[in-house]
Amino acid sequence: MERSIPTRSIGKSNVLVPPLGFGAFKIGRNQGVKYPQPYDLPDELSVARLLNSVLDLGCTLIDTAPAYGLSEERIGKAIGRRRSDYVLSTKVGETFTDGKSVYDFSSAGVTSSLERSLRNLRTDVLDVVFIHSNGDDRQILEQTDTVPILLDFQTRGLIRAIGLSGKTVEGAQLALGWADVLMVEYHLQDKSHEQLIAQASEKNVGVFVKKGLASGKLAPDKSIQFVLGNPGVTSLIVGGLNVDHFQENWETAINCRINEINNSRFDQ
Repeated sequence: MERSIPTRSIGKSNVLVPPLGFGAFKIGRNQGVKYPQPYDLPDELSVARLLNSVLDLGCTLIDTAPAYGLSEERIGKAIGRRRSDYVLSTKVGETFTDGKSVYDFSSAGVTSSLERSLRNLRTDVLDVVFIHSNGDDRQILEQTDTVPILLDFQTRGLIRAIGLSGKTVEGAQLALGWADVLMVEYHLQDKSHEQLIAQASEKNVGVFVKKGLASGKLAPDKSIQFVLGNPGVTSLIVGGLNVDHFQENWETAINCRINEINNSRFDQ
């Protein structure tokens, strides 16, 4: 009997995601990284095999960004034909050019970034779009038109859910008034957003966790169980280039969420 994949909606939206999403950083970029071990970029055939294998596992959440080098373009080429099989999460504000990050939160920059992502990902709709903060969360949210532009694209049906991938608790709190979902760093060695995650849950705002394994520095099993053990976490994003490793993480995540569901039923 085939096991069903437990999903949750992203905040108040009708976008459903599994407990673990695939982070597509490593398929497009290997410069300026924080991972403990260097790696070669895979070729396009390897990328296609990896992404299709991830989807075949049942993982229906793919997270990318213009800052991930070739990632968006490669996703579009490899699995654009399977667009109905997955939820696409991408970002605006940061690109990676000539070996360095470039931030642009101007109206023209944000608009062109969204239009380029739609083309590269070969889709008519971006399911989730985060603001890719440079760390100055308050300035971006209060002194640029980034949020109004995202809201406009959402109203026009080009984006389904919007949010902030920020660096500060203050920025995440400021975003609670308009965001459908937040992306925060949260793991065994950094619990600074723990109270914020609870606040987001109270306001029915989804939470994606980035760097839940501390960029590969923490053991996967214990780290995944810790992150998904927080009831306010919607999904954990985990990357990698080895489908067997991802499958192990996938099974851990699915079991965590199923156990949580079963325990809540028992408590009732």
